[in-house]
Amino acid sequence: MPSTSFDPRAGLQAVPRATKILIAGGFGVGKTTLVGAVSEVQPLRTEEVLTEVSVGIDNVDLVQGKSTTTVAMDFGRITITDALVLYLFGTPGQQRFLFVWDELALGALGAVVLADTRRLRDSFPSIDYFEERDIPFVVGVNCFDGAQRYNTEEVRGALALDVDVPVILCDARDRSSVKNVLIALLRHAQTVAKQRREAAGSPTIPA
Repeated sequence: MPSTSFDPRAGLQAVPRATKILIAGGFGVGKTTLVGAVSEVQPLRTEEVLTEVSVGIDNVDLVQGKSTTTVAMDFGRITITDALVLYLFGTPGQQRFLFVWDELALGALGAVVLADTRRLRDSFPSIDYFEERDIPFVVGVNCFDGAQRYNTEEVRGALALDVDVPVILCDARDRSSVKNVLIALLRHAQTVAKQRREAAGSPTIPA
């Protein structure tokens, strides 16, 4: 049975001990890198080598150095506090693997949509997926070397996001940066859960 806790350092309360988080986004946006950067265990990866079969299907214009692609999921784990462990599930980035998402999304507290400002349109399938299923999500803007930088409000406008959806600039290679994105998601998911309880007329748990 999941336990609950309150951590005054992170401002998190009533969060299950074992929490499932999805890491989503377009092809080549850095999902596998993000999971690998933050996981405290050897990440489980289901990658296959890109072949000529994917020519014309997978857009590699801005990721010429990418030779593999996730076909099922990436999996990692990170301990946020003594009472809170996150299990990270990275989703495949291509549309043809979308059927895998429904299985991965079962029981998820929320999601991180990782975005590349050079290919923001690739973020829309992930955003639409979580919006349609009322799954809380944040957008993590992966700041690639050499890419033009935009502030969070410019990204929010380009993606037509609601004002309450957090947008965070990050580096998917950096553990501390990724951890900040995950904490932002936990706080956002908690806020959404509280709003839903209040809308349903359920009593809230005092802080």
